[in-house]
Amino acid sequence: MSRNIDLAVIPGDGIGQEVVAEGLKVLSAVLPQDVKLETEEYDFGARRYHATGETLTDADLDALKRHDAILLGAIGDPSVPSGVLERGFLLKLRFAFDHHVNLRPSKLLPGVATPLAGEPEIDFVVVREGTEGPYTGNGGTIRKGTEHEVATEVSVNTAFGVERVVRDAFARAQARPRKKLALIHKNAARAAG
Repeated sequence: MSRNIDLAVIPGDGIGQEVVAEGLKVLSAVLPQDVKLETEEYDFGARRYHATGETLTDADLDALKRHDAILLGAIGDPSVPSGVLERGFLLKLRFAFDHHVNLRPSKLLPGVATPLAGEPEIDFVVVREGTEGPYTGNGGTIRKGTEHEVATEVSVNTAFGVERVVRDAFARAQARPRKKLALIHKNAARAAG
């Protein structure tokens, strides 16, 4: 019995377009023959922002929610003011889909050259919380451009949000050969600069 996967494709900006094109080739190569990949491409990112002034509308979100999955490239371009695409697209997308876990796998594959000395064994996964902490957008700047300018950053972390990302990280660690977990803090996505 054949089935279809309805994939929203967002190449985005810069290298994202190239990465997504290659990613689609990989998906086509690894999918079972009885699975048909149906794609619909969306032009989100700097080009759209410059043309329309929009990042991600509620209608866009409704359209994306009709798909089975989203393949997203890179969003961001130096021609767009800092924070516009990050908050107006990436964070809005995360919150709309409650995409609270960001995964960053890192593995050194055999035969791939590395600038690191020796023959390091690199195989880890970074699990990041993506909808709380600095991503809530609290804080800001008052009296901007004056000698009395003040910027604040507020990190909102709920017990619910922390627990679900920590549980996810522990489950992933238990499924890996070494079963190790490290908790590391990184300050990012500051709204006030």
